Amino acid sequence: MREKYQREIQDKIESFEAGYVFSAVDFIEIAGTDPTNKALSRLNELGTIRRIMQGLYYKPVYSNLLDEYSSPDIGKLAEALARKYNWTIAPAGETALNFLHMSTQVPNSWCYISDGPYRKYEIELHEIEFKHCANKEISGRSYLTISVIQAIKYIGKGKIQKEDIDRLSSNLSDADKGIILEEAKTTTSWIYQTIREVCA
Repeated sequence: MREKYQREIQDKIESFEAGYVFSAVDFIEIAGTDPTNKALSRLNELGTIRRIMQGLYYKPVYSNLLDEYSSPDIGKLAEALARKYNWTIAPAGETALNFLHMSTQVPNSWCYISDGPYRKYEIELHEIEFKHCANKEISGRSYLTISVIQAIKYIGKGKIQKEDIDRLSSNLSDADKGIILEEAKTTTSWIYQTIREVCA
């Protein structure tokens, strides 16, 4: 039975895209947490996958340029943690600006709002922070809508420039804009007015 689990888990990992980050919860349909963790630990020892931190792994990507394995993508890592603990998350602050291509600066500290508890993790040279928020800020809204609201909030009332609006608008499709306009109706009035300008 152990060999069967090992084979099925490895087959699923092979179907993941390179760089995908995962934990035992991503294999719940195959086996329970304990046998899955043992299987993942064995695959890590074999070098098939790489451990990032306790209980969290990724499918490694080899960089020919650097002649070494690349570090895991922080955004994918945050999503894996959210799946593991059943949190709803979305980028906030500089992380939201980076996600929406409103800033080219890659942050060393990655910030997310979450309906889970406050947590902070240090991964290699990066820090990931999950800040608890009220359910009304995150419930019933898509990842993209929450990100747009958080980016505008971070820039601040009266501080958002036309170039910010133009850049954000150019990065959103017409379908995205329709969804955001609908989902953001109950947000703070000045933020919604800014969203209307973005989506105009």
